Amino acid sequence: MEMQHLAPIMFGALVVAMLVGFPVAFTLAGLGLGFGAFAISQGFFPEAFMANLPLRLFGIVSNELLLSIPFFTFMGALLERCGLAEDLLDGTGQLFGGKPGGLGFAVIVVGAILGAITGTVAASVIAMGVISLPIMARYGYNMRYATGVIAASGTITQLIPPSLVLVVLADQLGRSVGDMYLGAIGPSLLQTVLFLLFTLAVAVFRPQWVPALPESARTLRGWPLWRKVLWGMLPSIVLIFLVLGTLFMGLATPTEAGALGAVGAMVLAAMHKRLNRTLIWQAMDATMRVTTMVIFILLGSSVFSLVFQGVDGNIWIEDLMSHLPGGPVGFLIAVNIFVFFLAFFLDFFEIAFIIVPLLAPVAEKMGIDLVWFGVLLCVNMQTSFMHPPFGFALFYLRGVADQIYKSGAIARPIASRDIYLGAIPWVVMQLMLVAVVIFWPQSVTYWLDKEAKVDPDAVRIEMQIEDTGESTDALTPAEEGASAPETGEGVDAPPSFDVPPPEDQAASGAGSARVAR
Repeated sequence: MEMQHLAPIMFGALVVAMLVGFPVAFTLAGLGLGFGAFAISQGFFPEAFMANLPLRLFGIVSNELLLSIPFFTFMGALLERCGLAEDLLDGTGQLFGGKPGGLGFAVIVVGAILGAITGTVAASVIAMGVISLPIMARYGYNMRYATGVIAASGTITQLIPPSLVLVVLADQLGRSVGDMYLGAIGPSLLQTVLFLLFTLAVAVFRPQWVPALPESARTLRGWPLWRKVLWGMLPSIVLIFLVLGTLFMGLATPTEAGALGAVGAMVLAAMHKRLNRTLIWQAMDATMRVTTMVIFILLGSSVFSLVFQGVDGNIWIEDLMSHLPGGPVGFLIAVNIFVFFLAFFLDFFEIAFIIVPLLAPVAEKMGIDLVWFGVLLCVNMQTSFMHPPFGFALFYLRGVADQIYKSGAIARPIASRDIYLGAIPWVVMQLMLVAVVIFWPQSVTYWLDKEAKVDPDAVRIEMQIEDTGESTDALTPAEEGASAPETGEGVDAPPSFDVPPPEDQAASGAGSARVAR
């Protein structure tokens, strides 16, 4: 076997192993070690090449950036159970509930706010499903719209900072977390606006699907209603500033911002009188499970990628992707179609650790801004939560709907068909956003600091030499030859300059030079 054939075989074996359903982390590590041993036996690279593996693994576990993942996960796990979502949904639901589609507007707005303070999709979908789904079912909302808006609003969390996916993508792309967060602001706002416009269209053309709440359901009015809304929103805004504001202003690193968020979440839980030993233990347990999963997948993908690069897999990917028609735009369209279908079977962490390291070098060589590239992939990977029938948000909602029915909060069970069909319009809107980000890169780059560009042709170098008053009469050729040192026949002697010592320069300014751009 020739070495150039091994990279496609490795990639095909990975796809087959994924479809079998074996745990991803161990699949990646096992395939990497197995193909590494085969490559050494065939002489494709020496045994010493695998000595890089311990260094890579140690670099992962000592990466301070990844320490922000448990902080953000702990923050989200606390806020999922502390009662903040209930206050937000109750207040905004009554504020917007008097109009058709009011509960839908409330779910979208609260989903965006929760996304900015929790960073986890599961927390948002479960919290909003438990609270708003019984109310929507009780007051006659179309179940396809209701389940779709709850699942879609929860997936905004993946795109709105401080998303865990953006942290992982920043690490894989070699860009700062702050730049990834700033780049995601524009698409996340556009996504929220798209959802609100769709709900407005449903309220206008199908008002019977999203009826207004009756007067009996809106128990608060005037200042008590606004006080409840503010009680839910103001602490959230303060927490958002602690996490994102300090990061954007350069006052804290991502890890420090995550620690501030974890402390702020505990304070919010205490304000809602929910902070206790059980809550903290549950949050720590969830944090341990998520963090362990992420690190093990990252370790396994590092083993696989090392061997894949050792057999020139990166060159194979580059040749494969760089010859697509359409240049950078064609490359981006092909990559997003590939990631869209891959997300049917893989989690967003798996895509980030397996696919992104293979595609990022190609994108950089084609002149594509890697922050734009990372945010674009994050927008696309939102759909991994909404794909019928494999979307994780749909799984979460399916479990919530069953629990709600068993508790007697709704009269009849919610069919899986309604959940899956209800997700389709929202997936279409997410794909519309992918197209917008591809053809309008300023939606991402507008928020980033512009790099200073230097024109080499405009650079001038000026030297100012003090006039010493000595004679500068030209020497005759004979005098010049006599005074010149012997440097060898046919070789001109280099010019010499008398440079005074530093203390003389400071006193007289002689020999000073200035460089102006």
